[in-house]
Amino acid sequence: MAYLQLGLEAYSPREITEKVNLLGVTKARLPFLQTAMLGVLAGGFIGLGALFFTLVASDATLGFAATRVLGGLMFSLGLILVSVGGAELFTGNNLMVMALADRKITIAELLRNWIIVYAANAFGAIGLAVVVYLANHGAMNGGAVGAAYVKIAAAKTALPFGEAFFKGVLCNLLVCLAVWLAMAGHTVVDKILAIVFPISAFVAAGFEHSVANMYFIPLGLLLADTGVLPAGVSLASLSWSGFASNLIPVTLGNIVGGSVMVALVYYVIYRRPALAEPRTGAERTRTTDAAGAASAADPQ
Repeated sequence: MAYLQLGLEAYSPREITEKVNLLGVTKARLPFLQTAMLGVLAGGFIGLGALFFTLVASDATLGFAATRVLGGLMFSLGLILVSVGGAELFTGNNLMVMALADRKITIAELLRNWIIVYAANAFGAIGLAVVVYLANHGAMNGGAVGAAYVKIAAAKTALPFGEAFFKGVLCNLLVCLAVWLAMAGHTVVDKILAIVFPISAFVAAGFEHSVANMYFIPLGLLLADTGVLPAGVSLASLSWSGFASNLIPVTLGNIVGGSVMVALVYYVIYRRPALAEPRTGAERTRTTDAAGAASAADPQ
């Protein structure tokens, strides 16, 4: 009973909706330099999660399911760093569409944030890929780590447009649900546990994340150019144009998955005036307290 009186129970879905709205406004009006620097951090953080995943993927002794599930757990590091450490991630910022639908921000403000954050994410992710390449990280496990990067990059660039799009939709559905669930928590442990399972699911299922691909594909290209050629893998599609051919449909899919399948769905459920239900006094107090704490360091 004392636990409940302290107000440490998880935020309700309606309260999360209000937090997302308030954060959408905050994000839309962040100064350029702060937005860009937080975006660079997020690109690097997701790249670190991808690095951790690749170490698992390079171990040929693991079975298929073990590789996918364990690799997914390791990849969760990226969104944990973004959420707890504070950063601006394009895929998570697709939730800002809720604030747009609620007329709290304008289309111009939304697009400004997305463009700055997307470009900064790319800078951070590709920059990390260059540093990892120069560190000769691919030589680990007798060169198997480098071969795994090339194999992953080749598979991604070989995806047909439609398949890449729908894998992007499913990916950001789970990423934005991870962000949503993390917002229900009060502690670091709450947030980490909320993130791990949705992120592990999208990675294990082989879905496509645009910012992760900004790390995987450039690093695969750099390694392939230096002669890392995994056996039995076609590199016909592995090129900078192949990178763009992957990134375009995956990005569009990510936008649909996060903006439509999460943000707009919850907007219709909780924010449309015709459907809104009166909140209790406790909910109003807790949401006001959460609004006061909202900042760029909240989950993205």
